[in-house]
Amino acid sequence: MQRSAEASIVTRLSALLGVTLEKRRLPHRGGWIEVDAAAEEPPILCEVWAHQGPPKSAQKAKVMTDAMKLLFARSTLPEAQRERCRLLLVLADPAAAAHFQDKSWMAGALTSQGIEVIVVDLPQDVREQIRDAQRRQYR
Repeated sequence: MQRSAEASIVTRLSALLGVTLEKRRLPHRGGWIEVDAAAEEPPILCEVWAHQGPPKSAQKAKVMTDAMKLLFARSTLPEAQRERCRLLLVLADPAAAAHFQDKSWMAGALTSQGIEVIVVDLPQDVREQIRDAQRRQYR
């Protein structure tokens, strides 16, 4: 379910931004780093979190880890792209995003690094599928 929810989020974000976003591997030091979605022109790098509801402590850390991943991924781009690159944390629920958009230190850190937090609206049936999957995970 998680992968199909992420795909739905990326599809909706692509339409919202008017660009084609696709999962991408970026080379670094003989290896690679994979981001959930990216566009070359304009340069955009995205990490997606489909979670519904307010995040717990470990989940907040996961989102901040995704933010560090975006910063590192941007550093692998050619300088001309790096300077113009948008970094997006894409969430699918306002309650999940609120902590990263309010007055928390995490929200401040994201803003200070130029990382945007975007909420993509999902159809109710997809939201329910995600919630069902979350309930199964926490049994």
